[in-house]
Amino acid sequence: MKTTPEHDARIAKMIFASVYPHYVAKVEKKGRTREELHQVIEWLTGFNEETLNSLIEEKVTFHEFFDRANLNPNAALIKGVICGYRIEEIETPLTKQARYLDKLVDELAKGRKMEKILRES
Repeated sequence: MKTTPEHDARIAKMIFASVYPHYVAKVEKKGRTREELHQVIEWLTGFNEETLNSLIEEKVTFHEFFDRANLNPNAALIKGVICGYRIEEIETPLTKQARYLDKLVDELAKGRKMEKILRES
């Protein structure tokens, strides 16, 4: 499934700080913690909690967020469908990276074991 240029542009312009509370609410509602969410984000992006908080305060866009990230080399192991898109078929790098994050948050909320989410085994 191909994304449209409009879809890709919308993701690029979204403010990470506006989406972050939704990530927190989703995982906490399912009994997971903010600390686990931060662990997942750090695994994907390399951002520790201090840097993450700074990016939230700065109100960076998803484009800026992923531009500054040091994406985990195992991110390509993240596969499946999220938000109606098969991740491995998304061609736009930024959209793919945003969907990687969405998928990891979804897996965390669904109770998947952390070592599976972090593609350690």
